[in-house]
Amino acid sequence: MLTHPTIDLLHTLGLYGMAKGFKALEATPETRDLEHAEWLGLLLDHEVTLRRQKRFERRARVARLRHQASVEDVDFRAARGLDRALFLKLADCEWVRSRRNLLITGPCGVGKSWLACALGQKACREDLSVLYHRVPRLFAALTLARGDGRYAKHLHSLSRVDLLVLDDWGPEPLNAEQRRDLLEIVEDRYDARSIMITSQVPVDRWYEIIGDPTLADAILDRIVHNAYRIELSGDSLRKKRTPEHTP
Repeated sequence: MLTHPTIDLLHTLGLYGMAKGFKALEATPETRDLEHAEWLGLLLDHEVTLRRQKRFERRARVARLRHQASVEDVDFRAARGLDRALFLKLADCEWVRSRRNLLITGPCGVGKSWLACALGQKACREDLSVLYHRVPRLFAALTLARGDGRYAKHLHSLSRVDLLVLDDWGPEPLNAEQRRDLLEIVEDRYDARSIMITSQVPVDRWYEIIGDPTLADAILDRIVHNAYRIELSGDSLRKKRTPEHTP
């Protein structure tokens, strides 16, 4: 069999997974008795697997998640009130496809950001687009964008992703500019895309953070009414974790 010309042709066609699979099958004596259809099926499996991996890597790179976290590594034994059944339900990412929101609240150090990144990483694996922002830095970036004419473009980029992760909201009250920015973000995404928010402040105090009652009603009505909630409690896990791992 003309192994090398075949591999070269697969590379020319951009079928790198099939080329890799072809070499692997050629090196495995057990595969020589396979039917042509079985060979082709295995080659296609290699191609599909490689393309999925590349898509995931691209989505994860664009998402810029703060932690390298995964839902498989979540520690349900930690004393923080994490509902295992609810979290595993959320891990299937159907809530993102259904354009619902997720609010994760709890005191400092109980793993809110880590859990959010784990769910964000799973969404990338599910071929959903994700974008992570720490809220204070996002507001600062929007202020700069407003000054140099990129504001509309920045808001448009926030509106397009399937899941927008807003990490570390509060406890400082929003100023007038930040309230308007947040309203623009949630309005663009209302019933169209999902938002995940983490905060040390309980949801029933978010009116205080927003400040203006009229804008608070408008913002929270678009965020809270169709949102799942994870409400954590307990002592900080940072006293127990290793530097690489915050489950």
